[in-house]
Amino acid sequence: MELLLYSRQGCCLCAGLEDRLRALVPPPPLTVIDVDGDAALQARYGLAVPLLAVQRPGGRPLVLPRVSPRLSGDSLARWLQQQLMAGDLA
Repeated sequence: MELLLYSRQGCCLCAGLEDRLRALVPPPPLTVIDVDGDAALQARYGLAVPLLAVQRPGGRPLVLPRVSPRLSGDSLARWLQQQLMAGDLA
């Protein structure tokens, strides 16, 4: 299951979340999408970044609740697992 991180250049919250996700063991498959590279994404998510979503097979991404900047390591992994189970994606 692939995670999508909607982000923008120069966003310290976006960079921090990306770093924390990549530090998980094992790191989840992650694609970072710069919302400023697409006018529709910028209009939709521009003020909401960082925004984390799960790419559902053959469907639209499921946007997850906002990730607390205080979550990292095991607590971030547990939070992510809870979100995946709540969305029936585990």
